[in-house]
Amino acid sequence: MAEAKKYPAPQGNPETAPFWEAASQGKFLIKRCTACGEPHYFPRSICPFCFSDKTVWEESSGEGTIYTFSLMRKSASGPYAIGYVTLNEGPSLQTNFVDCDLGSLKIGQKVKVVFKPTDGAPLPFFTPVS
Repeated sequence: MAEAKKYPAPQGNPETAPFWEAASQGKFLIKRCTACGEPHYFPRSICPFCFSDKTVWEESSGEGTIYTFSLMRKSASGPYAIGYVTLNEGPSLQTNFVDCDLGSLKIGQKVKVVFKPTDGAPLPFFTPVS
């Protein structure tokens, strides 16, 4: 039987602690600026659009579409795919795609967040919606 892939534990800090706590509960959080209304990811206290510090946590649906991706067929750890996902809420983020046939990934494909266990908080990745 193949051994399950081991992922490194994320290195959190006080600013991102709510994100990792929510991830432990299977929730994917983003931030929204209350000054300009823009959602953003990776969650940080300063809005990257207007530089306001008036940001709040909000739960994302964890669903989106593949904007672009790159398939790495030759790697010491085996094939993998990385890319950008545009969340239904608006922000785009870089991620890895897991639990799927990597050869069947398509730009515009619907995906959803999945959390993979680590020795710390679980890490968010994306997989195609079936």
